[in-house]
This record gives sequence, structure tokens and C-alpha cells, in this order.
Amino acid sequence: MKQILIVEDEKIIAELERDYLEVHGFKVDIATDGESGLKLGMSGEYDLIILDLMLPRINGFDVCRQIREKHNVPILMVTAKKEDIDVIRGLGLGADDYITKPFKPGELVARVKAHLARYERLIGSKENKEEIRIHGLLIDYGARRVFVHDQEVILTAKEFDLLYFLALNPNRVFSKDQLFEKVWGMDALGDSQTVTVHIRKLREKIEIDASKAQYIETLWGAGYRFRL
Repeated sequence: MKQILIVEDEKIIAELERDYLEVHGFKVDIATDGESGLKLGMSGEYDLIILDLMLPRINGFDVCRQIREKHNVPILMVTAKKEDIDVIRGLGLGADDYITKPFKPGELVARVKAHLARYERLIGSKENKEEIRIHGLLIDYGARRVFVHDQEVILTAKEFDLLYFLALNPNRVFSKDQLFEKVWGMDALGDSQTVTVHIRKLREKIEIDASKAQYIETLWGAGYRFRL
């Protein structure tokens, strides 16, 4: 089930948006100010964020900018203003699209579905990427070989799959359960602790100092992400 975050200070509007999205099969959380919206948005747990621009505590522009620095999640701006400068500013900060109040709930649902589909196609197009080069790390998908500063490191099949998946989705946080599902599959034997063991082994092989991760970062209580 796709998870949507609504950051909207008008409670009636936020609840209406939530109700329509839930009817269409989405799981929805609501934040009523910019500070709490930023905190939730930075968790990396959401598939799309609906972000109002006029928010108390931290405005939507700053929320958008800070989230975009860390995550590639689609962001749909909601604005009560029609001035082009606000739209241009929001898109320039990394928002994917905008919708102007008042709008029909059905239009919002359609926009959400369209952006999720586009993002999934984008992620899917990466599946055939033969090489990934990041900070001295080379992942050769075709040959299933990994090099760190031109020195080859030998990985097991699942270590390679785990590293490749994380590197395909940089700066996105995945919980252990999510990684287990994505890399091992729902029907695999084992549990999320398998991920912990493989992450530790990967760090021992690719990190110069496993205690100071350059590539795979732990976010306590949240999961892991591959750093750019």
C-alpha cells in the first residue's frame, strides 16, 4: 500500500484529502504545520508528499527544499495563490507539480496516481543500469562485480543484490523489513535480522572504516540508506 503524507494546516481540507485518498487505497498521514511535516517527510517512509505552501512554523518552500536535499520522493505543491512566481519558486526548489485551491478531490487523486506511476517508471528504468559509480565505488551489474578504489571486493549473491538495490535508490531510507521484502522476497525464509547481518558484512567489505560509513548509513529506528 502506497503511503502519502499530507502537510496542510487547514484541518477540514486535510481530512477531506485523506478521506478521498484512503477510499482509493492509499495509507495517509497528516501534518498540520511545517515543522512536523518536515520531520515526517525527512523520514523517507512516504511514496508521495502533498505539501501546502502557506504553513505555520516553517513554510512549504523551506519544507520542500530540505526534503528534496535528502529524498527523491514526488512532491505535489498545493497553493491558494495563482502568482507565477510562487509556482516557479516551488518547482525550482524541487516540487514535481502544483495544484491550486480550490480543487476537486478527484483531481487530486488523479494527480497523485499519475505522479506515483511516473516515479515507478523512473525507478524501473534504472533496473537495466549496467554500472553505478559513486565515490570510488563501482558496481558492474552485468558482470556482478564490485570495485572499491579499483580494488575488487568479493560479495555473495545476496550481498551484491542488497548493495545494488540501495545504490539504485540513493538517499532513500529503507527499513529492514522493506529491504528484506525487496531483496529476499516475501516468501523467503528468514527475517529482517538477515538484513542486519548482510549490512554488517557489506560494510566490512566496502567501507574503509566500517564504524564511519561512507556508503551505507544507519538511521537508528528507521533503517538504512545509501549516501550520495
